[in-house]
Amino acid sequence: MSAALPLRKKLKHFFKKLESSSYTTTILGAIIYAYAQLVGFTTRWQKRGLKEVYNTWRQNKAIILIIWHGRTLLPCHFWYHKKQFPMSALVSPHRDGRMIAAVLKYFGIKVIDGSSNENAKGAALSLMTELQNGNSITIIPDGPKGPNMKLSQSALFYAQKTGLPIIGLTYSVKNAALITKSWDSMLVPAPFSKGIIAATEPFFISDQLTSDDLEKKRLEIETALTQLTWDIDHQLGLPKVEQGKMPRTKKYPKQGN
Repeated sequence: MSAALPLRKKLKHFFKKLESSSYTTTILGAIIYAYAQLVGFTTRWQKRGLKEVYNTWRQNKAIILIIWHGRTLLPCHFWYHKKQFPMSALVSPHRDGRMIAAVLKYFGIKVIDGSSNENAKGAALSLMTELQNGNSITIIPDGPKGPNMKLSQSALFYAQKTGLPIIGLTYSVKNAALITKSWDSMLVPAPFSKGIIAATEPFFISDQLTSDDLEKKRLEIETALTQLTWDIDHQLGLPKVEQGKMPRTKKYPKQGN
């Protein structure tokens, strides 16, 4: 038994190193990308509000797109006209963020490293520069630390500074698996099914709002995207996702607004 312990530690160290390898991340990213495309192309989609999203995008030159952490797999499949509508995404430097970044790069989306904890100032400057240059940005406003389906203030900050609209995007797929043990209740869809991809109305944030008014607007946007997610899940027979869950790990403190 004493000889088995060092071997177990070595194996644990090996797999931990393998997980953090950029090579492993690239390979897994390619697999996830291929699976997302398979699901995207084989699902019978009902599209709600996508034309309006692109019309708003054309009219304003750029938008601020928000997607809940548990629904990040498939929205990129619906990102058309990449040259006409350039997009950058803020991604956490943590392990799950690295995986998301690998997938986004396969979709042709520019990745900006940062979160509310790490490289926050650098990331904010990069995102603002992207918007000023006419490039849209995507923010996962409840990641990487939760609580799930709770909107942080970051998207409102960029909307208020630039005058650009915030649009929420979500999706659901019939017979998909919901990983309810994970803090974000990640939805894992199966191919050859029925799905709904849906967008909220655009939200514009005035630079004249008081802090109380800004909080009301934040809650309005959060409610709109959450309710839309619940509605399409219900229509496709999925259970209601619990809102406000936090990761079990203590690495991430509770996110403030």
